[in-house]
Amino acid sequence: MIKVFNHWIHWKTVFQIVIDLVFPVGCVLLAVYWVGRAQLVDFQIVTTYAVIFALVMIVFNAWLGLYHRAHSRTAAQTRARAVLSLYLSVPLAYVVFSLLSIADVNRELLLLSGLSALFGTLAHRVYTMHGRTGAMMMHRVLIFGAGPEAESVGKVLRRSDPDIEIVGFYPSATDAEICIPGQLVLPREQSLSDTAHNLKVDEIIIAVHERRGGILPLRELLDCKLSGVKVLGLASYFEQALGQIRLDSLRVGWLIFGEGFRQGWGRTFVKRMFDIVAALILILVSLPAMVVTGLLIFFEDGFPIFYRQERVGLNGRLFNVIKFRSMRMDAEGDGKPRWATANDDRTTRVGRIIRKLRIDELPQLFSVLGGDMSLIGPRPERPYFVDQLTRDIPFYAVRHSVKPGVTGWAQVNYHYGASVDDSIQKLQYDLYYVKNHALFLDLVILFETVGVVLTGKGAQ
Repeated sequence: MIKVFNHWIHWKTVFQIVIDLVFPVGCVLLAVYWVGRAQLVDFQIVTTYAVIFALVMIVFNAWLGLYHRAHSRTAAQTRARAVLSLYLSVPLAYVVFSLLSIADVNRELLLLSGLSALFGTLAHRVYTMHGRTGAMMMHRVLIFGAGPEAESVGKVLRRSDPDIEIVGFYPSATDAEICIPGQLVLPREQSLSDTAHNLKVDEIIIAVHERRGGILPLRELLDCKLSGVKVLGLASYFEQALGQIRLDSLRVGWLIFGEGFRQGWGRTFVKRMFDIVAALILILVSLPAMVVTGLLIFFEDGFPIFYRQERVGLNGRLFNVIKFRSMRMDAEGDGKPRWATANDDRTTRVGRIIRKLRIDELPQLFSVLGGDMSLIGPRPERPYFVDQLTRDIPFYAVRHSVKPGVTGWAQVNYHYGASVDDSIQKLQYDLYYVKNHALFLDLVILFETVGVVLTGKGAQ
């Protein structure tokens, strides 16, 4: 994992993006060299245009989810996205290379070379997303522990990280209940350090609930770390690998003494300036869509167009959130709050469309300008649900240490929450954001939000 401004990015994702940048640019430069050998060609200009083309295509690929390592798409769905990316590239490449001011150079050949390179990278991307990772690229992990915690960790790792190979489970001295199949449980006759060395382990994950009283073989773990094997606790591993802080591995001491969770004045000032500038730009860009949406809501279901509701904000302070009304007037006729659900029968026809496209969220940009919300942050919840979730979920109140957002890390990584279990899953992403939030992560989330809107992911 590579840490960039507090945010963890997998090295394989970085490698894929670099390849997608270098390969098309290299193909275009080779084509220019081939057709322009007898001419004076400005390679700097050619490189600039080729890089612009490659960068825009990387943006398209990212929006379409072609850099996601863990996904639930079929090969056919991935191929469809790759074809869509290729269709988007044709007019883009035509415009870019038409503007290329090089006399007597065959622009059609440059266009074909760029598109051929892009086709090759997309075909390779589809293959790598659904093909089996080579043994040389696999990350070999040994899990210390063989109880319920270790079993849970193993399931999560296999489901969420395709580049992980679990070489075995090394039971601790206090594992009264062995929950792992026998062939995966490693014998304790050999020391932990020797076992890690013999199995060529890259990383050891500590998956035991109790760590006090000499349970952990600290000396052996130190030997492993000094020999180049990475040693991580559950909280640190899930933070780095999955972008979440899992509640089942979280300890109060880790929150208090660990890095992150900083709310300094500098970060607050930068975030506020970013909110104001970005909100103003988004309001100006989306104003026609908001006007049309308001008219459609009025023609279908009359007034009111907007929907105001009390939500919990920074430090538990209450404020009124404003959204386009997407449900009928009698959606909660009995006065009892309800979770929104998939295919909710209370939603109007216009409401289903604007919720799928996230247009109903746009009026919240005015709450961002007013200071009640931020552009990026945890989703603001109703006081009724906050009281319930605070009682049922540990550390739920931590998410109120930052302003709620129009979009957030949980929204781009998890579908729309409609239950307590969904709230637990989303809280794990919210805690990651509260711990690591920085301008770079805000930009990543804003970028990912566009992809979520384009693909309709998580809409209700």
